[in-house]
Amino acid sequence: MSRHVRIVGTGLIGTSIGLALRSQGIRVSLEDTSPTARTLARDLGAGTVAAEDEPAPDIVVVAAPPDVVATVVARELAAHPGAVVTDVASVKWAVLDELSAVGADIARYVGSHPMAGRERSGAIAGRADLFQGRPWVVVGHPGSRSEAVGAVTDLARLTGAAPVAMPAREHDEAVAAVSHVPQVAASLVAARLRELSTDAVGLAGQGVRDVTRIAASDPTLWTQILVGNAAAVAAVLRDMQSSLTGVIGALDDLAEDPDADAPGARATLAALMAEGNAGHARIPGKHGSAPSTYATVTVLIPDEPGTLGRLFADIGDEGVNIEDVRMEHAVGRLVGVVDLLVKPASADPLKAGLSARGWNITE
Repeated sequence: MSRHVRIVGTGLIGTSIGLALRSQGIRVSLEDTSPTARTLARDLGAGTVAAEDEPAPDIVVVAAPPDVVATVVARELAAHPGAVVTDVASVKWAVLDELSAVGADIARYVGSHPMAGRERSGAIAGRADLFQGRPWVVVGHPGSRSEAVGAVTDLARLTGAAPVAMPAREHDEAVAAVSHVPQVAASLVAARLRELSTDAVGLAGQGVRDVTRIAASDPTLWTQILVGNAAAVAAVLRDMQSSLTGVIGALDDLAEDPDADAPGARATLAALMAEGNAGHARIPGKHGSAPSTYATVTVLIPDEPGTLGRLFADIGDEGVNIEDVRMEHAVGRLVGVVDLLVKPASADPLKAGLSARGWNITE
């Protein structure tokens, strides 16, 4: 593996890569057009600020904004003729196409894309464990040297990620469906909340919180991402538009009289829900394993310091492994509703055990 990695761009992803590599003993140098950003990343432990007289890097990781990433990659390829250069932008074909057009040495270029992120941005949000267990797409191309692909694959593994090989166009079509369109959908739903009354928004439950969580993402960054993958995103949205038109038509048929005959309307609505169930069931489970069906144990807890800690300690004493946790706050009450997802066989014993320990279990 590389002895020296140069990271250009010290936002969330660049800083997190630096933190992960430094934890593995890799030398990391940092560059950013913002002196504040690069020195903050340095102070957080992501590496040292790049110097003009430092040894040549073995790998350069470009973590620049999507609208300038190809320009930065071309510059780094020219400046470091012995280095493999990768980028971590969420769109791959446009970058490769632009590099080919300007005559860059793309034999040493291998695109990549870690499928990890946070709603927060900047170096201060960086985490060394951000990529643990997450897919990291390695996007080789027909002109890539095999050793360059191997170097980027090893880099991904060093951060704790799971490398996945995929061609550029296939990658862009995939992320349009699993990342970019969900961002658009979340923003569309969240935008509808702007005009609601305070009382109406106060009724929001876990459903709308789940759907709109990523709507808090950076507008500038996401505009650049959508522009870079416009064709693939538009194709998925057009398919959704066709389905949505059918749903609206079915609802219009039933709007004036819910008991109307309206042939096909109910089937359209039921089909949408069934297709959604089928798609959701394909999302990988824990650690990338096959999806699992869990039982839910719901506990009502007081909103007081230490309560969650006591709850989890009692769960541990009961010998039950929690597969996932969801939490929301009850409207108008200083209590929280905690949904504990467990294997079905563990649900009843956990309910009995927690009830015996004084916890308020709800059905």
